[in-house]
Amino acid sequence: MSDFFDRVYEIVKQIPRGKVTTYGAVAKLAGSPRASRQVGWALHNNPQPGIIPCHRVVFKDGSLTNGFAFGGRDVQKGMLVAEGVGFCEEYKADIKNFIWEL
Repeated sequence: MSDFFDRVYEIVKQIPRGKVTTYGAVAKLAGSPRASRQVGWALHNNPQPGIIPCHRVVFKDGSLTNGFAFGGRDVQKGMLVAEGVGFCEEYKADIKNFIWEL
């Protein structure tokens, strides 16, 4: 596993329940602000589902990915709703009110 992936996992572990952040924010915090796609790849390969809460990472407009690795966007949305994250559209988290920024 790469150092970048390890940094991504450590950052994502810090996202609190009931909050979301973006792929780009994680990339920036990991020291590679242009690596949001690589963040997505790291999360797709999450070695510890349930410990690394990759469901809390969304696109910059709050949209959920169609490719959520652990069951699709319906599962991702269900997990976020269960944590109290609000949605402004069917598959778009209310990023304005639920964003986590370190």
